Amino acid sequence: MMLKALSADFLKIRGKGLWFLIFIGPIGLIAMQALNYGLRYDYLTNRYAGRLWEVLLQDIQIFVPISLFLGVTLVSSLLANIEHNTNAWKQLLALPISKGAVFRSKFALSFLLLLSSCVLLAIGTAALGLSLRFGLKEMPVIDILRLCFLPFIASLPALALFVWLCMTMKNQAIPITFGVLIAISSIFTGLISKNWSKLLPLNWPMLGYMDPQRELFVGGGFLLGCILLLVGAFHFIKKDVN
Repeated sequence: MMLKALSADFLKIRGKGLWFLIFIGPIGLIAMQALNYGLRYDYLTNRYAGRLWEVLLQDIQIFVPISLFLGVTLVSSLLANIEHNTNAWKQLLALPISKGAVFRSKFALSFLLLLSSCVLLAIGTAALGLSLRFGLKEMPVIDILRLCFLPFIASLPALALFVWLCMTMKNQAIPITFGVLIAISSIFTGLISKNWSKLLPLNWPMLGYMDPQRELFVGGGFLLGCILLLVGAFHFIKKDVN
């Protein structure tokens, strides 16, 4: 049942700009670093000789959490807005399909779209490093995969929360404003006290890549994401949809 709902949701996103959003995020990050290295290639390669790949990943990593939070917010909102804009919730839920399957389908599609973005970021990072002549043998494949996928898993609580909010609120200005505030705040919340910083799920995408105990933050993000997904699905099933 959920696969049918997911298949229908894939058809609905045609021409809605979602795929453009999925591609523009990682391409923007890579293009920004390409411009940075293009303008200061000699300076950067001389200063960081011997650790060029490491520095490139650090430069990209700074922007990954804010990109993830913005992506989570916009993908969830655009996906839910397909039904909100056409007042199609009642027609959709009148079909022989459970409300739980509808909710899980929206979450699964959001997950797959953002996962595609992560794959593109990994490919783009490797391609950028090679085009800058950083050396194929020195390419840190595991670190590239860690950078592109672990912060995403650690951000699953945000994905579950925004799918929930966007599906239950017709006025998308509220979750979008909330999401933008979270994304901007994530730049600064890492600056607070180290112990308190680790308790904030907002910092888990960053810590999921950088911290020596990264598995705790990735695992915590996965677990909290599952809990919020269950809570959101339960609320959506019980809620009267207009």
